[in-house]
Amino acid sequence: MSKTSFIFPGQGSQYSGMGKELADTFTVARHLFEEADDALGFKLSALCFAGSEADLKMTANTQPAILATSIAILKVVQQETGLKADYVAGHSLGEYSALVCSGAISFTDAVRTVRARGTFMQEAVPVGTGTMAAMLGVERDVLEEICREAAEGEVVSPANFNSPGQIVIAGSVTAVARAIEIAKERGFRKAMLLPVSAPFHCALMQPAADRLAAVLDKIIVHEMLVPVIANADATPNSHKDRVKPLLVTQVCSPVLWEQSVNAMSTLGVTRYIELGPGKVLSGLVKRINKEATLSNIENVAGIKAAGENL
Repeated sequence: MSKTSFIFPGQGSQYSGMGKELADTFTVARHLFEEADDALGFKLSALCFAGSEADLKMTANTQPAILATSIAILKVVQQETGLKADYVAGHSLGEYSALVCSGAISFTDAVRTVRARGTFMQEAVPVGTGTMAAMLGVERDVLEEICREAAEGEVVSPANFNSPGQIVIAGSVTAVARAIEIAKERGFRKAMLLPVSAPFHCALMQPAADRLAAVLDKIIVHEMLVPVIANADATPNSHKDRVKPLLVTQVCSPVLWEQSVNAMSTLGVTRYIELGPGKVLSGLVKRINKEATLSNIENVAGIKAAGENL
């Protein structure tokens, strides 16, 4: 029996106008955005529907905006289609969307938490001192060795294992630059600095992890209806007591996305439905598992197609 997974995107998938068509068309989506506005005390909906690229790119805005859009889409999918997930997963921030989907965390708690998480991650490192880079075509063990050599007392390490041949590194600006140079000397010439405001998922994020732990301490985690594949260990979690520790660990640990998709494939998942803005995860899954059936839902056309393909 083939299984289905709902997957939720992370930072970088945002765009101005996301969620607007669904909110205009479906009351359940409009109410979700209103709930987000009330929870945060400002018009997150306006930021999603018509915000500038610069405002949407600010981490403290990006995270709640993508989460709200993803959950609005989920609510419409649940109302308008018979689609159900056997497993759920999300990339970095997307893990919070997955946890809302699983019933572990309420949407209000999640949107407030990721607003704080974005602020903490931005403030953990002074602007301009940390960065991230995509390294293409380098094997994991080779890249880890390059990072060790490049560190020279600073921080640089793998941050996202996205798909075969695509690993993102994060750390201090100078250490990341050294890693890129060492990689080029060894024949790996495809490296690209990413337009991010902080070096996510590395040891430099420890101050953010500590502050996030205090926020998570105050929220209630409920029994999970669907297992969530955690970024930090790429295994399905169904235990509510593990949710908070995994989310704290996630801040400084690499996102094991390739490993998570492989784990889901082993568990019998053949269909992946991306719920959220953009198609980034669909592209990654296709590179990890060429046999997978993929679709993404972010607008009314996607909802209609999903209903017809049941």
